[in-house]
Amino acid sequence: MAGSYVNPREFFARDTQVADLGLIACPGAEELTNLIDRYLIGWAKEVGFDTETFIIASDCPRFQSGDAKGLVKDSVRGDDIYIVVDPGNYSVTYKLFGNENHLSPDDHFANLKRIIQAVSGKAHRVTVIMPSLYGGRQHRRISRESLDCAVALQELQSMGVRNIITFDAHDPRVQNAVPLMSFDNVMPTYQVLKTLLRNMPELDFDQDHFMVVSPDEGAMNRNMYFSSVLGCNLGMFYKRRDYTRVVNGRNPIVAHEYLGESVEGKTVFIADDIIASGESMLEVAGELKARGAARIIADATFPLFTAGTDKFDKAYADGIITAVLGTNLTYRTPELLGREWYMDVDVSKYIAYFVAALNHDMSVSSICDPMKKIQHLLAVRHGEIEE
Repeated sequence: MAGSYVNPREFFARDTQVADLGLIACPGAEELTNLIDRYLIGWAKEVGFDTETFIIASDCPRFQSGDAKGLVKDSVRGDDIYIVVDPGNYSVTYKLFGNENHLSPDDHFANLKRIIQAVSGKAHRVTVIMPSLYGGRQHRRISRESLDCAVALQELQSMGVRNIITFDAHDPRVQNAVPLMSFDNVMPTYQVLKTLLRNMPELDFDQDHFMVVSPDEGAMNRNMYFSSVLGCNLGMFYKRRDYTRVVNGRNPIVAHEYLGESVEGKTVFIADDIIASGESMLEVAGELKARGAARIIADATFPLFTAGTDKFDKAYADGIITAVLGTNLTYRTPELLGREWYMDVDVSKYIAYFVAALNHDMSVSSICDPMKKIQHLLAVRHGEIEE
């Protein structure tokens, strides 16, 4: 299996499932779950495995007081269950004493636990697909602080969860909290590059025309990976903060200092895990534009846009930002999806590979490291081989 993805059709053809496969969508994760299901159905039917869906209906209804319960609407006894949850989907609402409330990450995590409880320990195995790791930004303790992510993982382990699949964890070392539980932290690098080349086929990754720049120290690893596979140079910014003040829970950034060679006349690619308000990304883009960058392409695994898209609309109109890529691993507003400058990266097929492999007890090593697929993509791009 090393070197490239095994064709998932082969999994279903072997008939080596550890148990019947079942997908359950927590409230707010239906879109992603349906996309995963579509791929699994297609692969299964190609080898004569007749099924209309792998999705098991579920719900988390609420009482008027705001209390809730988890409900699984079909038998799961002996099944290999995969529960999909999107902790960042704030579009899901519920009534509380007549007032409409939006689900917070805490509410989504509570719903996940309700669904696990509804499964009632009857499943053969439970895997949680949580692309945006709950509590992931509170990953370490400074002074007297909670360790939300570590405690959440331990809680899931105590409830019988066997595997966690997540993407671009803010700090993957949180898995140290559950060393005996399977924890796969995956990067959607191949899917991002594939989408980028589909939308901008004219891109030249030559060192004289293209460069990768990390927006800060914390994002160096992912940007180093992009620069390595593309064969281009790498630069970085580091944030100079004012540690005498705290604004919105953080020390404010005084300036972004740049380290690296000239970006003049080049297309610059910036990758980060999250675009929240987007202010930091836009400041970095502005600094690069002031240094003569020709085009700036931003990429974020989780395009939250907590402050809306107005600032990015202006940056696009002013020629500061050329494009922004984000994945469908979390909720994106219809407004964002309709923006001319936004490219949506579909990662559902990638997750379906994981589900198919795990359901047949096969190694996922090559799925976690898609280097061969990236090399093939670039070889096709350069005309070295046919697609």
